[in-house]
Amino acid sequence: MFKLKILSWILVFLAGFVTAGILFLAQSASATGSVVAYDQYSPQNHVTEDQILVYKDRVVLDVPDVKWASIADTNSMDPFFDSGANVLQIIPQFPSDIAVGDVVSYSPQGSPAKHIIHRVVYIGEDEEGLYFILKGDNNAVSDPGKVRFEQIDRVLIGVIY
Repeated sequence: MFKLKILSWILVFLAGFVTAGILFLAQSASATGSVVAYDQYSPQNHVTEDQILVYKDRVVLDVPDVKWASIADTNSMDPFFDSGANVLQIIPQFPSDIAVGDVVSYSPQGSPAKHIIHRVVYIGEDEEGLYFILKGDNNAVSDPGKVRFEQIDRVLIGVIY
């Protein structure tokens, strides 16, 4: 009986020791900013290396039909970009021009917003055809509804900070 009590106390002590160690590591990671990273989808390469020409006094992107836009202050894509960032975009020609991980601007149906720029997190197909699910990097949930190719105006190819 005495041995059982001692064994019980040792197990309780060890459980407390292990728990304290786990909590210490979690608190240390939080305090130092070190967190466990998880893999996220990145945009596909829309600009090849040979299309980027770097000179002493300028940079030239040899990409046809590039559009420029300035980002509004919504914080939905923090920390990727924020208010005042300048972005370069291209107009997608086909649904296959858009992949999971790409950042696109689209016109939402039934919304007062003219354009929303968010990341593609899922591509699916239903009875109406191909659709995209989008989400701001800083948003907890995906945008409401399915986004069709016809609603997508542009695909981001660069951010200039």
